Amino acid sequence: MLPAGAPSKPVEVDLRRLCSVYQSSDLLAAVMRVPTMTTISRFKHYLQLTKPSIMLLVLVTGATGLVMEGSLTAQPAKFLLVMLGLFCTGGSANALNQYFERDIDGRMTRTRKRRPLPMGHISAASALGFAILIGIAGVAILAVCFNIFSALLALGTVVFYGFFYTLWLKPITHQNIVIGGAAGAMAPVIAWVAASGSLAIAPCLLFLIIFLWTPPHFWALALCLKEDYEKVNLPMLPVVKGDEATLTQMYYYTLALVAISFGLLAYGMGLLYLVVAAVLGAVFIRKAFTARKYRTLALERGLFRYSIVYLFVLFFAIIVEGIVAF
Repeated sequence: MLPAGAPSKPVEVDLRRLCSVYQSSDLLAAVMRVPTMTTISRFKHYLQLTKPSIMLLVLVTGATGLVMEGSLTAQPAKFLLVMLGLFCTGGSANALNQYFERDIDGRMTRTRKRRPLPMGHISAASALGFAILIGIAGVAILAVCFNIFSALLALGTVVFYGFFYTLWLKPITHQNIVIGGAAGAMAPVIAWVAASGSLAIAPCLLFLIIFLWTPPHFWALALCLKEDYEKVNLPMLPVVKGDEATLTQMYYYTLALVAISFGLLAYGMGLLYLVVAAVLGAVFIRKAFTARKYRTLALERGLFRYSIVYLFVLFFAIIVEGIVAF
């Protein structure tokens, strides 16, 4: 013990020796490890499971159905609840798709460095649990806050896309995206039924527009990524039938899409929609025809990008007309 008033001797610690003693210790590893995932980045990875770009399309088309139906336009809380139900159920279907296709995604150039499961950001069990949880939440919102009919439609969409399309249709038939496209077209129907409790012709026309739009949109992408699909043995139309047959079918689907889009004129759409549908449709047909004629990667990629613009602008025109009419 040092005498009173004597200066204390500083304690010297040999950090190198201390670390050498514990260098194999799990405790030291846990203390020294820098966290690899913040809460925000974890949230982003789970959000990626829902395929946000696709979900934006789902929400816009669902909102279009609600605006056309009209009864929830003046009830923002209920309007947003329908949107939440659509996001949860649609996100659940997309998350199930990524869970089941995680091995395929890990082998494809387009997905292996963009999706959370092949990149190891989220475990497979966590992804499956997340998909089930938000699916149940979305169905519950529609059932409790609106009606059983809309909840059953949403549940059927999750099961159809997450299981039937992903596990059966996609691996065995080159018409997979045509049949599977029905799931992506259901948002305006579910939204309409949630608001009204019944079905009508108008949301069925919205369904048909999205349904007919899906093949030229997705096949344009598949043409650009044909080698990726060949690598994982997925029978996409360009792989099975070739570019010429694919572009020909895309052209005919585009003609049918533009023709059906004018059917909405019988259900309250006015001059703005007529002009937008005519101009957008004419450009879409021209691009599909040109891509079919010249068959270049640049034209196919341009057609894919334009197809996104086409659908969003067309549906925004419906929303604007519906809001103005309201």
